[in-house]
Amino acid sequence: MKFSVKDPSVVNEGPPGPFSRIAAVDALRAVALLLILIVNIAFFASGYPFHLVPDPAHDSWGDQAVLWLVELLFTMKAYLLFSFLFGYSFTLQLDSAARRGVDFAPRFRRRLAGLFVLGILHAVLLFQGDILTTYALLGLILLAMRGVRVGTALRAAVLLTGGIGFVLALAAVGGTQLVTDPATALAAGQRSTEALQGGIGSVITEHVRQLPAMFGTLLVQGPLALSAFLFGYAAGRRRLLTDVVGNRQFLRRVQQVGYPIGLAGAVIFASGGGTANLTGLTAGVLTAPLLAAAYAATLLRFFQTNRGRRVVAVLAPAGRMSLSNYLGQSLLCVLVFTGVGLGLAGTVAPAVVLVIAVAIYGAQLAASAAWMARFRYGPMEWLLRAWTEQRWPQLRAADPV
Repeated sequence: MKFSVKDPSVVNEGPPGPFSRIAAVDALRAVALLLILIVNIAFFASGYPFHLVPDPAHDSWGDQAVLWLVELLFTMKAYLLFSFLFGYSFTLQLDSAARRGVDFAPRFRRRLAGLFVLGILHAVLLFQGDILTTYALLGLILLAMRGVRVGTALRAAVLLTGGIGFVLALAAVGGTQLVTDPATALAAGQRSTEALQGGIGSVITEHVRQLPAMFGTLLVQGPLALSAFLFGYAAGRRRLLTDVVGNRQFLRRVQQVGYPIGLAGAVIFASGGGTANLTGLTAGVLTAPLLAAAYAATLLRFFQTNRGRRVVAVLAPAGRMSLSNYLGQSLLCVLVFTGVGLGLAGTVAPAVVLVIAVAIYGAQLAASAAWMARFRYGPMEWLLRAWTEQRWPQLRAADPV
């Protein structure tokens, strides 16, 4: 059965126009933003995580427990959930272009070019762990595959994930070490932390210096993100998120499979050193997609309840302006942790870092609700749309279409 367009958990009328938005998808995207912030904020709070070693200033059992839980529950799952939604939204954009009779490919290529430029600026000025440039490049592959069948997309996604896992497993068996000299890595972490504590020039220099290392990270993250794109594409083609009730049996099976296997792999990943250890990383690569899928299935089912609909109403505005919020998270973290602002890098325990993340997210929820009550798009979404459409779209919600 299909949902009525009056169901607030499914459709958000959003800005005036011929096409409505799926509020549950916006809410799911908003949850992914929180998970991404919880993972990424550690890289603002200290320079050590970039070098795959723990900050020696925070090595108590409590600190280690917090870091372990973040690795267990969120690391490698957050960006996969966000990537899945990118692929799903791609199908919505395809359908919208077809209904309006416009040529989709050149518009989408302009959109990807805009994302790439934003990503470069983001990586240099705010956060070298940027994902937008990766999305922009992988989006070209997704565009080239826009005509493939659902089964083909699913097989390609599974092969990508399995292939990366196989390569990592071979490297682990061969004794490859990601951190070959812990003492050198600790010294580099100290230097990076001191750089983050400096002014804007010091911070930007540190970001640029770390970019080559981030390119190495993308050798794993990139194929997994593309795999999630393809899973999202398949879900979009099957209208999975627009008929949650009709697919509840499937979503229940995703939970039944995803949680036990995903959590078992997450325990190996977190206990084995996370992204710093190839054995743990292999387990994470092979099982994180299942756990991320279980999260998504659980949230989608929850969003259909009375309480879930109220949660959707709170979360959806943040999801509608996810690009603005993603960049805004980095800006706020720079102001809190680097010498550009409060200069707290290296001084805040992991538990307090999490509290700061929740506070930032709460502020973004409130700001997003206030903004979307007045405007059709988030500020960065508006700029990207202007570049994509080569015209200035109307911004205020009250403006006639």
